Amino acid sequence: MNWQTFDDVRLPTRGDFPAAVENDAASFARNRLGLVPDAKQTEVLQSTAKRGILNCSRQWGKSTVTAAKAVHRAYTRPESLVLVASPCERQSAEFLRKASVLVRKLHIRPRGDGDNACSLLLPNGSRIVGLPGTEATVRGFSAVSMILIDEAARVEDALYMSLRPMLAVGDGDLWLMSTPRGQRGFFYEAWQGGGEDWMRLSVKATECERISPEFLDGERAAMTEAWFQQEYMCEFRGDGTEVFPRELLEAALDESIPELQFD
Repeated sequence: MNWQTFDDVRLPTRGDFPAAVENDAASFARNRLGLVPDAKQTEVLQSTAKRGILNCSRQWGKSTVTAAKAVHRAYTRPESLVLVASPCERQSAEFLRKASVLVRKLHIRPRGDGDNACSLLLPNGSRIVGLPGTEATVRGFSAVSMILIDEAARVEDALYMSLRPMLAVGDGDLWLMSTPRGQRGFFYEAWQGGGEDWMRLSVKATECERISPEFLDGERAAMTEAWFQQEYMCEFRGDGTEVFPRELLEAALDESIPELQFD
């Protein structure tokens, strides 16, 4: 199916796409978008998990692979809404630029939806909308098919909490992708203790063949060890201001002791 313009285009139904096409974003990325995902990226694209977390090294390709996932969802599910959140509108716009490049490979001319400054509207009525990084200005969307939160460790908890209810009516998917940033916030909490509902994937820089050992040696020499471990080795490190490590405090907790009640 090849949409060239928005003029005289029949809006397809879900039945226009075989289940194999709708469920295999990896083949779609290779055959229609011209991407060559590696094994871990293929795992992300093929995943049908409703909740996913990517705790991956800088420059692994988190934004590119999730942009492909977003375009696949929008293309194969007519009238679907995909929201992209990030710490600021500029980063959301950068994500939309990557999605626009992929949309062009489908022979579709990218255009906005007319309502949101950072958006893509497909001829089948699907939209990909980039959001600003503030909780007060993102409300109003409903029946969302997918929410992607880029650089999630740097997104405020209030924004995350305001986005989650938008998935309720459409039973949508939620994916978080980031490098760590300390032992705090929803990204850390979901990774450490979010439960079995989350599909978790971690890729260190040393596991990415596109990042050379020589480059990593230079980076390790240029920054503190804690910073290097966060940026490239996917470790959640404290910021150096804590008196006791978080792991030590959590290990000291005894959940069998009832909480004190005060009048």
